[in-house]
Amino acid sequence: MDSTRLRAWVGNWPGVTEDVKWGNDLVFSVAGKMFCVIDATPVADGGSGRLSFKVDDDRFLELTDRPGILPAPYMARAKWICLAEPDAMRDAELKPLLRRSYELVRSKLTKVKQRELGDG
Repeated sequence: MDSTRLRAWVGNWPGVTEDVKWGNDLVFSVAGKMFCVIDATPVADGGSGRLSFKVDDDRFLELTDRPGILPAPYMARAKWICLAEPDAMRDAELKPLLRRSYELVRSKLTKVKQRELGDG
């Protein structure tokens, strides 16, 4: 996964913003609440390409039992996973999980804020 492709997938969802935190991590948020993070350093320049995002509580253990998928550092308690290997998950599975991460975070916003964002 790379930041350009991730940006194309999630960047147009209602209320999504991006910024760089912790050096070179590209963070995608909805209404200021993070829903996914990627190491934006190009792999050719020593970046890992690691992608972390929130998952449903009941999927956390299932997903982290798979090769190449770890509990996300510092965020595992909030049920975030980390794709430590680029081929740990196919796009067809990853895209809906990223969308679900967005929905999980968005659902915790106030109803007023959710209405302001429009259809998600």
